[in-house]
Amino acid sequence: MKIRTNFSLQAFNSFNLPVVTAEIFFPSTIKELAEISIEKASSSYILGDGTNTLFCQDKAPIIIKPNLMGIEVIENDDNFQVKVACAQNWHEFVLFCINSGIYGLENLALIPGSVGAAPVQNIGAYGIEVSDFIVGVTWFDFAQKKQVDFTNAECQFGYRDSIFKQALNGTGIITHVHFLLPKAWQAVDNYQGLNELVSPVTPQAIMAKVIQLRQAKLPEPKQLPNAGSFFKNPIVSKDVFNELNQQYSNMPFYLHDNGDVKLAAGWLIEQAGLKGFRRDGVGVHENQALVIINYESKQGENIVALSVHIQKKVKEKFNIQLVPEVRFIGEDGELSPTSAGGK
Repeated sequence: MKIRTNFSLQAFNSFNLPVVTAEIFFPSTIKELAEISIEKASSSYILGDGTNTLFCQDKAPIIIKPNLMGIEVIENDDNFQVKVACAQNWHEFVLFCINSGIYGLENLALIPGSVGAAPVQNIGAYGIEVSDFIVGVTWFDFAQKKQVDFTNAECQFGYRDSIFKQALNGTGIITHVHFLLPKAWQAVDNYQGLNELVSPVTPQAIMAKVIQLRQAKLPEPKQLPNAGSFFKNPIVSKDVFNELNQQYSNMPFYLHDNGDVKLAAGWLIEQAGLKGFRRDGVGVHENQALVIINYESKQGENIVALSVHIQKKVKEKFNIQLVPEVRFIGEDGELSPTSAGGK
């Protein structure tokens, strides 16, 4: 197994921060995963493509960066069963599906990151979440040194959440994700931007539109280092929404089936006067206020401080607490937004 010490992670995180880890493992098989001691594995951070990670300090914990690759497809009369290894790039996997006539994931095109990270965050966009199509996840348990299978229900998926981000965090690693994609495809095109598509709507048309929309509003990390959407869109009760809507009638929102209302975090940040705001080499993107850009800072603390400032200003104006979607990582492992400096 490939192992490196005193290794720079600058090329491995989309904020382009020059942090260093004392040791990094690159396992490419289950056997190599099992070779990592329980002591080192349990104190490590699992790094995928580094597109949702903020290293808050100059040093990072021990890193395990899995390199398990492969896509297996089983076709039957009604659906496709697709087993995907964790290190596959998410967008490349979506392209593989569309090019193979396997539809359903087109709304999730161009989301950065790896397939293994997708269930952890339960990634979602344009009306669907990845959990809508996951039937199971294969997990390598560090203590047992063996693989364990989880059903969709056992994954405890929530909004940008799962058991892998909560109870199982730090105890293992996702090795494979299992998808079930029905042949009886149904377009999800009622989301703003997609509802402009001309009938008949195809999966290819949805994917092309999603890519166009994402490229128009989200900056390319290699040009402007960022982690995409920094905060979750807050979900509030109908009463809270009605009170806000009386004052801000043009506020964008999305109704949930249970009566709750999802608000647009980017709009809240923009209304708080922070669009384009900069300080200490970091700033809020000029076109999409939900994105924090690292313009020239070498310290993750400056990004944390800016996120706290944004939270404070939105709280003052709307009495809504924004919660980071990005994961905060310190030298000793994952930090809560509070311990990293948030509220």
